Amino acid sequence: MGVKLEVFRRELWPPEKEGQRQEIEEFKERIRKQREEKFLRVAQQNP
Repeated sequence: MGVKLEVFRRELWPPEKEGQRQEIEEFKERIRKQREEKFLRVAQQNP
């Protein structure tokens, strides 16, 4: 199963698009952090 996933990932992101993939990963990470911070703020306001 793991091998199939790795092959699929390579087809999805050929080496020349690696930089673009990195940008998308960083973007997703920023969005995730923003959501977590918002959730924490709301949780702190409503004890």
